Amino acid sequence: MSNVYPLQIKAVEKETDDCTVVSFDVPDELKAEFQFQQGQHLTLERQNGDETIRRSYSLCSSPVDDEWQVAVKEIPEGRFSTFINRELKANDQLNVLPPSGEFGVPVDTKASKNYLFFAAGSGITPIISMIKTHLAKEPNSKCQLFYLNKTAGSIIFKERLEQLRNQFFGRLEIYYFLTREQRDIELFNGRLDADKVNTLCNTLIDIDEVNDVFICGPEQMLFTIRDTLVENGLAKDRIHYELFVTGLSEADKARVSQLREQQKSGSKITILDGGKEFHFTMSQEDDNVLDAGLKAGADLPFACKGGVCSTCKCKIIEGEAEMKINYALEEDELDKKYLLSCQAIPTTDKLVIDYDV
Repeated sequence: MSNVYPLQIKAVEKETDDCTVVSFDVPDELKAEFQFQQGQHLTLERQNGDETIRRSYSLCSSPVDDEWQVAVKEIPEGRFSTFINRELKANDQLNVLPPSGEFGVPVDTKASKNYLFFAAGSGITPIISMIKTHLAKEPNSKCQLFYLNKTAGSIIFKERLEQLRNQFFGRLEIYYFLTREQRDIELFNGRLDADKVNTLCNTLIDIDEVNDVFICGPEQMLFTIRDTLVENGLAKDRIHYELFVTGLSEADKARVSQLREQQKSGSKITILDGGKEFHFTMSQEDDNVLDAGLKAGADLPFACKGGVCSTCKCKIIEGEAEMKINYALEEDELDKKYLLSCQAIPTTDKLVIDYDV
């Protein structure tokens, strides 16, 4: 498991009414540990009474900046996001795990690539890091951004984006879509549905010239864009996405209910982590292996608990388990018996999982 470091807050700045940008002061001796790639995130940790709360937030700064910044949008009843937006101050400290995540693609300084980006709301946070990095380090590459927001006043990083467009004139195209304000051009009104993406493919996007696509936003939008781009001829392996945790769909709920019936009561769980073994018994009331392990006193890696970030990825060594949902693991990882412990329900009397592989 990665070490957790107490970092001092260098600045806390309001980006919009409900979004705050937090800058961290990373000391020189930790800069190697905190080196990051565009598209990665930081996992922040704080104590709330006896409970340890962790949340992952994408880095909105670029590796070229020598800055560590995250943008946090306040979510109704979101304990961490509300704390950051209403209470956190400069010179406070937060516990932070080193950068992680695999959303981006490597930079190729000699490449001449065309990158396509789709973002909704705070989904711009990893996207703006990618745009700046590829434009700065790949002088022959170009970027197109299609960015959905409710109103013009809610657009996160509007000023930064316009500065990038001016700085890299002719290499960055930005198209804003609004759902609660009317634009002069009808195409830019409302959500990015399949019809709208088809129109974009016929007018603004040259599918044959696209090298990589990045999508960050809620589930329905993300999969609609992905599927429509594929229908228009884009290879699926060129599409990369990061999902907002939006809750379980009805199909997910039905699957969870079915898994609950298969769950073994009193499963003996063995966790291998950091060269050590931890043993506990999981009851029928426990929601998943991760939470059961934390309750039993195990110090396990986790962040989103939504099946998205893969921080809690581990491998089944013995026994069987099923996941309630999975947005992070690819088919080849599933074939190798990797698992997200935050979504895992044991289906055998014994389960051995290893975090070190």
